[in-house]
Amino acid sequence: MESSAFGPRCRVLVVDDFPAWRIRVCSLLESMPELEVVGQAYDGLEAVQKAAELKPDLILLDIGLPSINGIEAASRMLENGICRSKILFISENRDPDVVAEALTCKGALGYLLKTDVHTNLLPAIAAIRRGENFMSPGLKRRFSRGLGCVV
Repeated sequence: MESSAFGPRCRVLVVDDFPAWRIRVCSLLESMPELEVVGQAYDGLEAVQKAAELKPDLILLDIGLPSINGIEAASRMLENGICRSKILFISENRDPDVVAEALTCKGALGYLLKTDVHTNLLPAIAAIRRGENFMSPGLKRRFSRGLGCVV
């Protein structure tokens, strides 16, 4: 078993407003015995509430969410000490300003494009569990030099 800042099991909260997408991601996570999906959320406010309630180790967080976006939700969760979760943003948003803003959030250790989830979700989580940053291969040329990311 690989060493992890989270202990032997990593408790995961999955946040996305598209139910079929959440099901797909949860299915990938369930293939790894060291990962436990402890909850799901539909929008940013629900994500903040569930993070406070469930105290997950890792939050997989979309950016384009109803109520408040994922970046604002992350700020509310982590800046106010509601939880100490690590965050992997999963989005299709490739805007350099949005990616950079997301990665400056306290606790954010990665950014994964939704198009890369099937092949890179589990490696991204493994990197974050080791305390490393992860950047989607589709973004690596723009961002990885300054962030020390695993890609």
